[in-house]
Amino acid sequence: MSRRRSGGRAHYRKNRGGVRPVADPPAPGARPEPPVKTGRSPGPILQVLIVVMWAGISVAPIPLSVPLIQLAAGAYGTPGTLTVESCVRVGRGRYDCEGTFTPDGGGPALTVSAPGDLEAGDRVTAQLAPEGDRAVVAGTRGVLTTLTLPFLSIGMFGFLPYVVLYWLPRSTRRQLRKAVIAGCVLTAVSVVGVTIGLIATYSV
Repeated sequence: MSRRRSGGRAHYRKNRGGVRPVADPPAPGARPEPPVKTGRSPGPILQVLIVVMWAGISVAPIPLSVPLIQLAAGAYGTPGTLTVESCVRVGRGRYDCEGTFTPDGGGPALTVSAPGDLEAGDRVTAQLAPEGDRAVVAGTRGVLTTLTLPFLSIGMFGFLPYVVLYWLPRSTRRQLRKAVIAGCVLTAVSVVGVTIGLIATYSV
């Protein structure tokens, strides 16, 4: 049994506990109300701090990697051949390597710092930094290796837009869904790029 209160907008149904109101169904063509967000969020100051730190940690490695990418691509420096002479372990998974760099254009061989992912006896195409104290692997392998960190940064940045939108009071579910999709795409690109970079790094 149900009845409508005069002048009201709610139905009343009788049940075992008494009478309870039941909301009217939305009118045809009416726009649905935005979802009510639940859960506790940090305060505005802490939100800003989290976003700034997250963005800084994830984005900062990209511009810092640009000079190394350019050196590996041969944009500057001296092309030549690097022969790794010795590698000393300085930590878990970390090695300090030295080698001999021989310029392609002739000239005396130089003792330089070599990439730690190489092994003693490796002989690779390399590019000497203008300072003359270190050499990096050049060519496609070198470029892919130096792109590993920027690709990792892309993955770290991926879901930051979603977090920002979630904390904004006027964000909608549609915007959040788009942010999730964008985050998944960036994460997938990051995984592929990092995987290719690691393969290039440890390829023989």
